[in-house]
Amino acid sequence: MQSTRRLKDRIFLVIKGLAMGAANKVPGVSGGVVAFVAGFYEEFIYSLQRVNKTAFKLLFNGRFKSFYQYINGKFLGLLFLGMVVSYFSVSKILDYLIVHYELYVWSAFFGMILGSIYYINKDFKAWNKATIITLIIGTTIGVSISFLDPATENDNLWFVFFCGIISVSGMTLPGFSGSFILILLGNYVLLLVDSVNALYDTISEIFSGNFDFIKDSARMRMLKVLGVFTLGSITGLVTFSHVLNYILKHYKNSTLATLLGFIVGSLGVVWPWKRTIYKTDSEGLYILDSTGSQIVENYERFFPEATAETYIAIAYIVLGILIVLGLEWYGQRTRQVKA
Repeated sequence: MQSTRRLKDRIFLVIKGLAMGAANKVPGVSGGVVAFVAGFYEEFIYSLQRVNKTAFKLLFNGRFKSFYQYINGKFLGLLFLGMVVSYFSVSKILDYLIVHYELYVWSAFFGMILGSIYYINKDFKAWNKATIITLIIGTTIGVSISFLDPATENDNLWFVFFCGIISVSGMTLPGFSGSFILILLGNYVLLLVDSVNALYDTISEIFSGNFDFIKDSARMRMLKVLGVFTLGSITGLVTFSHVLNYILKHYKNSTLATLLGFIVGSLGVVWPWKRTIYKTDSEGLYILDSTGSQIVENYERFFPEATAETYIAIAYIVLGILIVLGLEWYGQRTRQVKA
């Protein structure tokens, strides 16, 4: 019975990783919200901050089992396994759905964020002058970010490293979308589309015995960009986790109120009813990225009319809320069983 429960916990941890990975890929949605609502956010931050000087000493001294236990390796390993699988599977499905059913996808995410706000606020009992101020600050930052104009693409490796550091903010800061930040920095397509496709093509060619990509300077440059971006992401993940672990210990209520503000502010990014404004040149022609797609300049948000499509979108918002409430119910049930 206990082994069955452990297996079920491991499977659900991988599923949580899938959800985090998919959320991190979608602009405006934060994987940290998944961790927050599913009830493992603090364990996630605590485990990441264990990747420190002591951990590296254990690793370099060949004490692999001690290293694995010290960093909570089973938890992080299963979670990141889910994220990696998601990156090449679930997130691809989401990319398709956003292209073909954009309104309904954004509606579902909007509902999930509303449900997350309810979930976090329900158990937060420390409202006072300080936490209300930090809530307003977090909300203001979140809303302000949603109205910034995107920059142009930049593949300078130092800037790519910086993008990697910033991009993981969505995993460690609920409501702070790393993917949307990459859009604002101008490198979303380069780092989450072009480089991933280059890696996918390279792996496929290696398995088929074709190593001609080594002579392809453009492919090798793209793989180098992906490598630097990954290194930056790991650096950011560990750095953010140490900072957040410290402030959660010493300023927990103010930190949670600020994170709740980020989540409230992210509603502006995922507002379902918006028109995409694309960049144009001086002659009014659309500017295309390296994949031949139009480059997004900003979004024009509007209130919908009373149509059948609008009612369906509202139904998806309700569905998104129910998904979060379902996760909350599962989290409570799991904690009761463990107790």
